[in-house]
Amino acid sequence: MDARSDRNAIPLAVDLDGTLIATDLLWEGLFLLLKKNPLYIFLVPFWAAGGPARLKQAIAQRIDIDPATLPYRAPLLERLRAEHGEGRKIVLATGTPRKFADAIACHLGIFDRVLATDGLDNLTSGKKRASLISAYGDGGFDYAGNSRHDLQVFDAARNAIVVAPDRHAARWQAAHGAETMPAPKPTLRTVVKMLRVHQWLKNSLIAVPMVLSHEYFNTNMIWQCLLAFISFSAVASAIYILNDFFDLALDRKHATKRNRPFASGALSIPFGLGAMAVLVAIGLGAGLFLPIEFLGVLGGYMVVTTAYSLSFKRMLLVDVLTLAGLYSIRVIAGAAATGVDVSFWLLAFSIFFFLSLALVKRFVELRTTAIPPGERIAGRGYRTEDQEIVAQAGMASAFSSALVLALYMDSVAVRELYPHPWLIWPLPPIVLYLTMRVWILARRDEMNDDPVVFIIRDWRSQIVVAIGAVLLVIGGW
Repeated sequence: MDARSDRNAIPLAVDLDGTLIATDLLWEGLFLLLKKNPLYIFLVPFWAAGGPARLKQAIAQRIDIDPATLPYRAPLLERLRAEHGEGRKIVLATGTPRKFADAIACHLGIFDRVLATDGLDNLTSGKKRASLISAYGDGGFDYAGNSRHDLQVFDAARNAIVVAPDRHAARWQAAHGAETMPAPKPTLRTVVKMLRVHQWLKNSLIAVPMVLSHEYFNTNMIWQCLLAFISFSAVASAIYILNDFFDLALDRKHATKRNRPFASGALSIPFGLGAMAVLVAIGLGAGLFLPIEFLGVLGGYMVVTTAYSLSFKRMLLVDVLTLAGLYSIRVIAGAAATGVDVSFWLLAFSIFFFLSLALVKRFVELRTTAIPPGERIAGRGYRTEDQEIVAQAGMASAFSSALVLALYMDSVAVRELYPHPWLIWPLPPIVLYLTMRVWILARRDEMNDDPVVFIIRDWRSQIVVAIGAVLLVIGGW
């Protein structure tokens, strides 16, 4: 009997969470459940009090997963398929609820047997070891695992394959010289993608009230704006992480969002939860140095963005109105941080301007998502046939923002604030150029799904915005 035949005579048992897939279905299931109904959060502690198996079963009974979109570890999966093809018995041995394990086994079609959490038994650590020994005998199986929960199973296996190990499994592997299949380590770039640092530029709106009040050289206000920027950026990143948790299933079906750190499995959900806690602490800590009104606005921002992630983003028109409002909240936060009053004109302009850009975002999604007529985009309230009305509403909002700005030019406030008001008359055409160019590019399918980021990065837009800023400063000099 050759080595291959000898190996194939021994079944290979494989763990699921963290081993075969680069995620944990308990955490994913929990966020799917909360997205379905946030009120389940009050039942989770009672389920958890009944033990891990009770918690897992309660979650699994209320949600479904899509096995086709999970982040499988390709090298391990290829190996399992090859060995299955050679006749080796492959066993899925997991602490995941049987409902999920069976769905994954059915999808992959390579498992001869599934051992999973069932009833009151949480099939991890010692219980998994006992189950495998009962089925195949001590040393009668090989086992692939990744964490401290697998150490007892490693000890009972003939051979161990340590996949993407945590520090406990890595220590065991080094001590026993076991085979290892390491996974790529998260890089700084991965963490930056998680934080969505490029989105922080949106928080520069915090400085708008200071700039429009001509307090360019007020060091106290500059410091307040900087603290507010740090606070909002940290909290915004925390909310982006939370949003990623709720949208894991949808992101994995998206052409580009599937590469996000959590959707791809590059970062774990527990890591993200820890990062969220740190970010919120930074945001609130920075906010403590600012007026209490700022903390109130920051709290409102957190509530609205969380509501958007849980519900509003799936509601027709409510989503874009919320997005426009969130941009305006940044302006209000800047006013609260610096003590500058926000004018009606500024709020009216920002609502229409950012509503137009929010509608661009939805328009691009409608253009790039292949769905049959009459069906809604996954996770949204829009259908393919809504393209034209969305575009019309977006362009109308763009012209409305320019109109508000033009009317403002003839107001008493302008004559009081600007010694040379005629210098800022080009601002309405500049706004129209920015918004209409975005819409034209969107109709040409040359626009990404975030027009605000596009304007920030586009060199033509940068030049036009710079010209407008110079005119604004000179006009008020």
